[in-house]
Parts: sequence; structure tokens; C-alpha cells
Amino acid sequence: MSGAEAPDAVDSRRPLWVVPHEVPAIVPLPSRSTEPRWVGVYRWAAVGGDLLAAMLGVSIALLTRFGYHVGASYLIVSSVLPLAWVAAVALSKGYDARFYGAGPDEFRSLMRAGVGLTAAVAMTSYATRAEIARGFVVLAIPVTVVAALLLRYALRKDLHRHRLRGRCMHRVLVVGRSGSAATLCEHLESRPTDGFRVVATCRPREDSTGPLQADELAEPDILAAADRHAVEVVAIATDPELAGQSLRRLSWALEQRGIELIVSPGIIEVAGPRISVRPVAGLSLLHLERPSVSGGPHLMKAVFDRVVALGIVVVLAPLLLGLALAVKLSSSGPVLFRQQRVGRAGAEFRMLKFRSMYVDAEQRLSDLYALSDGNGVHFKMRNDPRITPLGRWIRRFSLDELPQLFNVLRGDMSLVGPRPPLAEEVALYAADDSRRMLVKPGMTGLWQVSGRSDLSWDESVRLDLRYVDNWSMTLDLLILWKTVRAVFYGAGAY
Repeated sequence: MSGAEAPDAVDSRRPLWVVPHEVPAIVPLPSRSTEPRWVGVYRWAAVGGDLLAAMLGVSIALLTRFGYHVGASYLIVSSVLPLAWVAAVALSKGYDARFYGAGPDEFRSLMRAGVGLTAAVAMTSYATRAEIARGFVVLAIPVTVVAALLLRYALRKDLHRHRLRGRCMHRVLVVGRSGSAATLCEHLESRPTDGFRVVATCRPREDSTGPLQADELAEPDILAAADRHAVEVVAIATDPELAGQSLRRLSWALEQRGIELIVSPGIIEVAGPRISVRPVAGLSLLHLERPSVSGGPHLMKAVFDRVVALGIVVVLAPLLLGLALAVKLSSSGPVLFRQQRVGRAGAEFRMLKFRSMYVDAEQRLSDLYALSDGNGVHFKMRNDPRITPLGRWIRRFSLDELPQLFNVLRGDMSLVGPRPPLAEEVALYAADDSRRMLVKPGMTGLWQVSGRSDLSWDESVRLDLRYVDNWSMTLDLLILWKTVRAVFYGAGAY
């Protein structure tokens, strides 16, 4: 229990605990009558960045297409296009405060705006019979979109830095039973960059295991707590007693106060693309789509893996040969380390790596198990004496894993996927853990861009299951992008 007021101070006639959370004194309480100041600053910065991106795109298109001889008509078009771009982003909800700093919707809105603006320019040109050079449009709008994405990414990173210092946060009141409310609080506060700070919780006074009445999570108590703590968001944890008409009335009351309402469905580790709300018989039902683990999308993934892996092998051929020579000269033994791993559906294959240990590493393993820095299932040691000096360096930048590109070309692995496990690790899997073998293991994955060997076993499994349940080509591309940064910094690599 935290905060200045203990639950004993709450009137015994009230059915709810109102438990305040500690809020740093440096953060002022915002007024709900007006939008938080940081939201306005962020919005104007986003608008300014989009105008700058549009002017950059137009300037590059004009210089590339016409040089320094630009007609008056194109000067008019060039002056209107930045304003049209900002309008297109606004129509695509690119300035919606709900998406600031969290989730991909902010970036998707920019791409939707780019497609919409291209279509609008094409239709306007056709309807008015205006002669607008296709080369100008094809260059101006894509450059604008790319520049806007980069500027918005930089703006979001700046917002994240402020949030890590406790600023620019949404004040949240969590409502629900003790267990579900505590879980929701934990999830909301686990990622401060998403911008949620729980300042109070409302839950039934009675023990969560005892019988509850329908009015124990009553609208007046929730509204009183929201007013008292000046919250901007009310988050409802999964609770059958607060649903239907009572939840509807609560949403109306919060709407009048300018407070956002969010409801947790109780489904964890499932991303938005698999969740949709569909009206059925007058009800808004939450539909959960089956994860894609086979079929056309995975055929596209297999083709993408092989094409990209082949391209990387061709480009990095000199580096691969140089590393092979360095491994051969630095210590006795084979250049490649081959190890039996378990792939999709339990099929075993021989995984390739540049040898980074002395040849007797396997024989010395039993003597080092007690010193493991791993997660309890697979062995890891920060200062492993079996690693060669060169091996320590190539592990630091994950260069030892480059031969796995040939595993990808053979179809045993994917560029992105769960970590390829050993047979003895698979033998320790719980029922849920085996689900990670529905897809091919990958050279990289959520586990690598989230800490690699620094993760606990439960965290590693959770990330792998999240990948399996939410796979998409967009997710693969995002992980590949983040892998470059993870490899550069070498976090968790040993």
C-alpha cells in the first residue's frame, strides 16, 4: 500500500478501495479541462516536421525534374502540396494524441496519408485536365513520406526520453478486482515509454475471493476517484461485474469529463492485427483470429528468407572468407562448429556457426555448469574460459552466427524466428513452451532484440510465443531493423 492516504481512511460505507499510488513531486497535476501542455507541443512539432518533410520532398522533386527552370504552375502546386500533406495526415489521424509515442499507428497514418495524397493528386489532375508531370509526383510524395517518417521517429524518441524521466505521462485510474487490477497496473507500468502512470486503483472492499454484488464497482465511486486524482485515463481490468449497461453509462460520464476509457479484455501477448471488434446481434464482440503459421504468407516468408540470405552471402563473401581464415589461424580445430538443433515440428538439423571455442569445449562443460549465468535451461557464462580470444570478439558482434545463412538457404532456419533449441532443452519444455516450434527457428528474433542472454527463461519463452502468435512480414522487417542496433551495441551477447 503506497501513497499519503491509507485505505482505513476511506468511508466504510463506500464499496471501493481507492488506493493512491506514489507520484513524483516534480510532476505537476494536469487539469482535465484543457489538453495537457505536452500534447499540444508534440502536435505542433509533428505538424512542423510534416511541413518540413513536404517542403523537402517538393524541393527535391522540382530540382530533379526541372532543375532551376520551374514554371509558375509548378510553383503554385509546390506551395499547396505541403498544406495538402498536413491535411492528409490529419485525415489519417496522424495527429491523434492516443497514438503519440506508442504503437505503430502513428507511422501507419503517415503511410496512409502518402497513398491517399497520391490518389487525390491523380484524381484532381484527371478531373481538371491539369498537366502535372508524373515524375514530379512520383518523387515528391515518396520523399515526403520517408522524411516525415524519419522526423516523426526522432520526435517519438525525444518523447520517450522525457517519459523515462517521468514527464509527459497520462495519469491512469485502474478499476477492477485485486488480482486483475494488479496485473493491469503491472503491464501499464512495465513500459514507461508508452506513457501510462497509474496514480490510483479502485477495487471492491471485500476480499477478491468472496462473493461480490453487482453495484460494488459502482459508477459514482469511480467518477469520484477520477475527479479526486485528476486522471486522464480510466482503465477497466477484466471484471464481469462492470460490463454491459453499467460500463456504457460510465463511458458517457467519463466522456463529459474529457476522460479516456480503456478496457482490458484479459487477452495477453496478442497484437492488434489478430483482434477485431465485430457487431453481432447488437453486441460488440471481440474476435480473435487464428495465428498464421502456414499457407501463403509463410510461403512468401520462405522466398523472402532465401532471397535476402543469398544476397547477404554474396555481399559478405569477403568477410566470411576472412573470418574463416582468422578462425583457422587463431586456434586449432575446424572452422565451423556444427551442432544438432531442433527445428519446426521437432525436425532436427545441424546448425552452423564459426567456431568460437576451443575444441575440448564440450568435454569441459560439465565442470562449469555450477557457474552458469544462463536462465536455468540453456548454459551461458559471461567469462567462459572455453572461448578463444577471437571467439570472444566475433561473439560480441554476433559474427559467429553468419554461417547460419546457409541454414536459411537450406530451409532449416528462417532469418527471423524463435531461438533454435537443443534437444535437451526441448525435453524440459512445458506444454505451452512447445508452441514456439510451430514455426522455423531464426537467426534473430524478439529474444535477440530484447536482451538475448540477459533474459530469463520465462521472458525468452514469452517473447517467442508472442512472435508465433503475432507473426507478420511487417514484424519480421521490424525485428531485422532492430537486430542491426542490437548487434552494434552487443547487449546480452556472450
